[in-house]
Amino acid sequence: MGKQDEWEHWTLREKVGQLFVFGFHGHEPSDGIRHLIETYGIGGTIYFSRNVQSAKQVHGLSNSLMQLAQQAGKPNLLVAIDQEGGMVARLVDGVTLMPGNMALGAAGSKEGAGETARVCGEELRLLGVNMNYAPCLDVNNNPDNPVINVRSYSDRSDVVAELGTAAMLGYQAARVAATVKHFPGHGDTAVDSHHALPVIPHGRDRLDAIELKPFRAAIAAGAAAIMTAHVVLPALEPSGKPSTLSHNVLTGLLREELGYDGIIVTDCLEMDAIDRFYGPEKGAVEAISAGADMVLVSHTFEKQVAALEAVVAAVENGTLSEERIEQSLARVMKLKQELIVDEPLASWEHAAAGLATEANRAVAVKWSEASATLVKNEGELLPLKRGASTLVLWPDIKPVSVADEILSSDGTLGTHLESRLDNLTERSMSGNDPLADLESFEQIVVVTYDATKHDLEARIAQEVVARAGNRTVAVSVRNPLDLNVYPQVPAYLAVYECRPLALASAAKVLTGELKAAGKLPLELSAAYPFGYADQ
Repeated sequence: MGKQDEWEHWTLREKVGQLFVFGFHGHEPSDGIRHLIETYGIGGTIYFSRNVQSAKQVHGLSNSLMQLAQQAGKPNLLVAIDQEGGMVARLVDGVTLMPGNMALGAAGSKEGAGETARVCGEELRLLGVNMNYAPCLDVNNNPDNPVINVRSYSDRSDVVAELGTAAMLGYQAARVAATVKHFPGHGDTAVDSHHALPVIPHGRDRLDAIELKPFRAAIAAGAAAIMTAHVVLPALEPSGKPSTLSHNVLTGLLREELGYDGIIVTDCLEMDAIDRFYGPEKGAVEAISAGADMVLVSHTFEKQVAALEAVVAAVENGTLSEERIEQSLARVMKLKQELIVDEPLASWEHAAAGLATEANRAVAVKWSEASATLVKNEGELLPLKRGASTLVLWPDIKPVSVADEILSSDGTLGTHLESRLDNLTERSMSGNDPLADLESFEQIVVVTYDATKHDLEARIAQEVVARAGNRTVAVSVRNPLDLNVYPQVPAYLAVYECRPLALASAAKVLTGELKAAGKLPLELSAAYPFGYADQ
């Protein structure tokens, strides 16, 4: 633990301030975040895409924030980000974007999970980011889950435990605090806690067998931090409180039973699961009372101040003890001592030399290609014939969850196929009559992002298979469960994300340049169980 004499002369507000992580808007420190750092000495801040313009700008932003804390005589900041890889990444340009979790689950390599995390962590560290809210240890065992899905490695808890722990250790080897999430498990929900309060009705035996297994492994391997889930588990908390606010879950289960003594950080209290039912003020008090060490409030300055002041008031009126505050303060300061050591951020020139290097990009390419999964190839439709007339139908890429990061600059599959096929036509599914002259094309590639949730994708894919099934190849560029929407398609390739590396890997498989080596990391149906691939 951190040494008490470091903070024995701090005011109560300064002690409480260290237990909060706040977000802000803009590419430079906002007036609000300046005030929060200088007045309260907050523990950390978090970057979202709204804070990111370029790698160089992020480096400068981190430097500015650190200087603000130092000039105010406050401890240095934990600077956090959600850089999970794949579809959930706030930093994209100027860094090496790694494959997401489900792609790594398809690659099925502990080495791959660890190596990609280490390289990502090294680049984050160069930009002044010392805490990553990753990896997800949620077991994706509910096909209707709108928020986890490809953010999970697998629907099998042993796979999630092995790969998630390897990733956690990879980040921490780069001196970035990994934050495994979302405890005690957000995988088996059909509701997104950004918008509502999910309930997981399973009994304790089932939770031990599936949801808790990856977290036990991460704790045993030395997890720096664990993020809570805004989910209700009646088996653990009969009152109906979400886990983030539950003493039974955070103290009874995580601290006492599982023996975890690292940082517990909440998911954002402005998510509707908390904001709508409790509010950040009451939520912050209850979360710390339950056992959380750091409270995340990502967006609104007024709510941030109110939450922090609510915790101060709770100590002053006896609802929370100052001893409870100091328990969490000790954990926060210990982590900062291990991670930061008040060292100045390296120069931009030094940082730039280590970002998006040829070696780092080779790591990303290697594991992206290893993830491409050819589920079936009936009738030997693949590889595509170079000279044949080819129609590619591209979906509108619409986020399934607010966690997804959609970038128009990522391009389409057609942009990666045009140099490989001589007679290519690509059409948007939302365009005017995308299936015009369908019969005239010798080979058709239908691309879906999440046909299980986007009606237009499902409808077009089903019509193409009905009208031209013997010439149709389907490619899912996010959700592999799309095959269940059009199961009659004779050839099906899954690449788990629509980032440029994944699209390049898909194009290479489609044209025979690359042999697909990935295996399904989850069961699509009885016909395509876990690990099946028609290689």
